[in-house]
Order: sequence, then C-alpha cells, then structure tokens
Amino acid sequence: MNTVVVHWNIINHGGNFPAKRKGCSVTTSSETVCPPGTVITGKWQKNQYIVERLLGRGANGSVYLVYRRGHPDRYALKVGYDTLELQSEVNILRALNRQLPSSYFIEADDYKSVSGEAAFYVMRYVEGVQLHQFIRARGREWLGLVGLKLLERLSSLHSLGYIFGDLKPENVMVSPYGSVELIDYGGVSAPGRSVKQFTEWYDRGYWNAGSRTGDEAYDLFSFAVMCIQLLDEESLRGASAQLPQIRSVQDLEAVLRKSSQLKPYAAWLGRALGGGFANSREALNAWKKGVYARAVPRKRNKTPRWLQRSFFLSIVFAGAALYLFLKT
Repeated sequence: MNTVVVHWNIINHGGNFPAKRKGCSVTTSSETVCPPGTVITGKWQKNQYIVERLLGRGANGSVYLVYRRGHPDRYALKVGYDTLELQSEVNILRALNRQLPSSYFIEADDYKSVSGEAAFYVMRYVEGVQLHQFIRARGREWLGLVGLKLLERLSSLHSLGYIFGDLKPENVMVSPYGSVELIDYGGVSAPGRSVKQFTEWYDRGYWNAGSRTGDEAYDLFSFAVMCIQLLDEESLRGASAQLPQIRSVQDLEAVLRKSSQLKPYAAWLGRALGGGFANSREALNAWKKGVYARAVPRKRNKTPRWLQRSFFLSIVFAGAALYLFLKT
C-alpha cells in the first residue's frame, strides 16, 4: 500500500569503489538488491551508473543514490519490480518534463543483472529533507510558505491531467530555502481512476469522507490532513482511534475547532476536508490570500528602549536650550 519512503539527505562519497564490479541480486521473486559499488549499465543507452547507497524501498521498486561514470552529479535511480508499473511512472515523468520548467526525469533503460533483466529509470536528485523533518527543525511558522509552494506543485500537476494520490510528508522534499518538490510518482493516476497507492491517515476513504476515486479534492483532502499532523499530531492520532465504522470527517473538524495551533489554518483546512474547493487553483489562491498572508508571523521593527530614551532626552535638552536662548 505504501510507496517508497525516500530519504534524500546529501552524502559525500568518501572513497573509490572497488575495481571489481558488483551486480544486483534477486532476494525474492520481485525484489532486486544492488549493493554499494554496483555498476548499472543501460542496455540501450549504454550509460553507466554506480550505486552509492540505497535511498528507499517500497511496493513497486527500490531507489538508489548513484552517480554517472564520468560525471560529478548525483542522481536517484529507481529499479522497478514491475515493468508495466515502472513504465507508467516514466510516462508521467516525461510528460512533466515537457510541460514544467524544471527537468526531473533523465532517462529510462533496462539493466542486465546477474539474476536477470530489470527495468530502471533515472531522476534528478532532490536536495533537501522530508516535510515533517523540515517543519520540526525550522518551526511551524514555515508551514504557511511551504504549504503555498506545495499547493503550487499540486496545481501544476493537476493542470497536466494527473492526481498525485499518495500525498504524505515522506513524499514531499523541502530545500533549506523552502522550495518544494514532490517525489515518488508511483501513486499518480488520471482523474476518475481509482487511487493506486495511499497511506491510511491521508486517505479520504479512511475517514469515510468520500471515495478513493482520484480527483483534485482527493489530493487537497490529503494535504489538509497532513497539515493537521504537522501542527497537532497528538490530536490527529486521537481522532483516528475511532472505530472504522464510525470514523468520519467530523472527527477532523472537531480537531480544527479545539486546536489552538490550527486556528490560523482552520477555515481553509475545513473547506478542503469537506471538498469545498472547485479545484486546486482555487485552493491555492485561497491559501495565498487567507492563510499565507496571516499565518506567517511578521516581526515588528521595535525601536530599542535605549534609543527611545535618548530621543526623549534630546527633546528635553533642545527645549531647555531654546528657552534659555529666548530668555536672553
């Protein structure tokens, strides 16, 4: 059910790999393991990628941090367990490359390992940390900006005719400066199709709030639950403890009413939970005007007290000097 959980922390390669090539091995009927040092040579393009380490493993593939022989840049390489599922992801990434300014997809190829042939594709390596790690380190006040950037990404994806599906903090990478990138497109589907992959907390069906048919409202619902988790996870955990038969969106709305941390976001989140936005563009504009403008604290330029006293004394002295001048 869950997709790959990818930890994209930058590492430095501290030495040369052994001269002897290592090969991927199959530990089960569907899982390919490529140890550090493995050289993955594309069958058709002939490009060689050397594995540094495993980044994450999930239901439909494993992702490795690699570098291309003769090039300094690092990439993320995904080896798929199912060729058809992997091809679906490749098609989506190619479409994004054609229509979005930032190139994400690099290439796709086949790889002949010691245990057989496997398909893989190469992505741009996203520098940053997962969303929940970023908020934990930088503070909750960053959610206004990061949420805005994430909604922009979702709106762009929706405009291309895709629903992300498995939206959760682990699938959102944030750079040190607050830029946002969606990762792991294994759950992406066309509107009107069943959601291919989901995670319970962020799933509309889990809360008996609607179907698992992919639409823009599904992603916005997941976004709203994710915000609740980031700001008040304890309350969300309590709401999810209800029996499956009686669990409902009203439990989430009750959290919004009671939580002081969620107050600046409550109106927007309640609307998203209830499917109240016509589309993600409307949701983005509402966040920009009603949340981002108010949720991000602005520090007042407070005049230092010593400067206030100095100004007051200067007025007193100036007044005294003027009085003596007029008197004489």
